[in-house]
Amino acid sequence: MITEYKLEDAGREMLITVKRSSRKTLGLEVRENGEIFARIPEKLSDRSLKSFIEKERDWIIKKSELVKWEREHRQTTNATPVQELTSEEIENISQKIVDRVRFYQKKMGVTVGRVAIRNQKTRWGSCSAKGNLNFNYQIYYLPDELLDYVVVHELAHRRHMNHSDEFWREVEKYFPMYRQCRKRLKEIRLIN
Repeated sequence: MITEYKLEDAGREMLITVKRSSRKTLGLEVRENGEIFARIPEKLSDRSLKSFIEKERDWIIKKSELVKWEREHRQTTNATPVQELTSEEIENISQKIVDRVRFYQKKMGVTVGRVAIRNQKTRWGSCSAKGNLNFNYQIYYLPDELLDYVVVHELAHRRHMNHSDEFWREVEKYFPMYRQCRKRLKEIRLIN
């Protein structure tokens, strides 16, 4: 069974790591650091895997080029790497984020479970069905209005666990300039 696949493109070699699992679908992912993953069902044949990758060749190449361009041109959070933070800095980061959660939680009239500050690789924040909120520590380094947008976005999921029109109306009700902040946030990448 293949665990890696080498895709040739204009003299360069792109290494695709193959991850097999109990999933039923085939998927591709190009990470911010340029790593490429093919996620496939456990029993998929090597021949079917090769066929899938070759069929998606153009997408893989375009996505890899886009990721490379973004890595070189997009602004970062300029966050201090988490391993370099002191315990006092970590406490300050947590306190600021939790304070903003409490402020908007009260304003929006929603309840939350646990609030955790993490070093997430790809997300600014998330909200579980149980109401637990996770925030990337890097939002601390964003301008305050972007930090607040992320908080309101996750709290709005306490009423709508999707991105429906109702969800966005909820966000807008408490954070009218969300469109501008959402756009700005897409222009900033997380440090890894």
